[in-house]
Amino acid sequence: MSEVKISAAEVNKLRKATGAGMMDCKKALVEAGGDFDAAIDVLRKKGQKVAEKRADRDSSEGAAAIKINDANTVGVAIVLGCETDFVGKNESFLALAAQFADIAINYNSKEAFLAADFGGMTVAEKLVEQTGVVGEKLEINAFEKLEAPYVGSYVHINKIGALVGLTEANETVGKDVAMQVASMGATSLSYKDFDPAFVASETEARIAVIEKDNIELGRLGKTLKNVPKYISMAQLTPEVMAQAEADAKAELAAEGKPEQIWDKILPGKMERFISDNTTLDQEQCLLDQKFIKDDKQTVEAYVASNGIEVTAFKRVSLG
Repeated sequence: MSEVKISAAEVNKLRKATGAGMMDCKKALVEAGGDFDAAIDVLRKKGQKVAEKRADRDSSEGAAAIKINDANTVGVAIVLGCETDFVGKNESFLALAAQFADIAINYNSKEAFLAADFGGMTVAEKLVEQTGVVGEKLEINAFEKLEAPYVGSYVHINKIGALVGLTEANETVGKDVAMQVASMGATSLSYKDFDPAFVASETEARIAVIEKDNIELGRLGKTLKNVPKYISMAQLTPEVMAQAEADAKAELAAEGKPEQIWDKILPGKMERFISDNTTLDQEQCLLDQKFIKDDKQTVEAYVASNGIEVTAFKRVSLG
């Protein structure tokens, strides 16, 4: 039986529909006897076989992609994972990630998104098909959606994606805060979101680390690190702050500072006390972090200076 003749136009049509290579498309069309739909099925089966073989592979490379609706009120951030950085930087792979994000914005969960239609197949099936095309395991490693009166966003070299919800539209603030989220990796919006048990265990752990470091520093004759009593604003109750102020006044008296100038010195001392005892907030709370474009103010102060509030944020990244 003679081989079915396949035209270049047919090969090109299948290539555009699936993203598969020219030779793979030609072989699929030949195997399918020239039937276009059957050829797509041939490529899907190839993808399934490749996916089964590579199921235990690590898809820690890839690309982060974001889609914001036209009203700037809804945003979605996803990570399309693959096995190698080489594939993750490929233009067709980045285009596929963008296509997936365009679909993802219409769904509220990763599960619903994976079941969504992608050109006659589900997104999950498209991932399997493209696993066959690329030859690497492909999967959706992250899915985050955010709704707000205004949603700002930022993608860092296709590796990290950030969404920020604001109380009103401001493109500059939205991008600035999204960059902050991408670069500084906050886990909470505010210290008010912390669980008390988490703060307590974290305090104990951090103090233990500093005390251990101080043993070595003392042995070497170096300056010891300050051992804080607290690490979050959540712990600085009115009673704690009143005691801190009393201690500061006692220090000023011991130093012989005239009482009439204490009012000029106390604010700085109290500010230092808060800074020294809120290290957890500065690391993990977006609003309490130093603003990356101006470390003399917090993110909260920067946003407030524009008459806006941050309502929420989401972050996705490779790995």
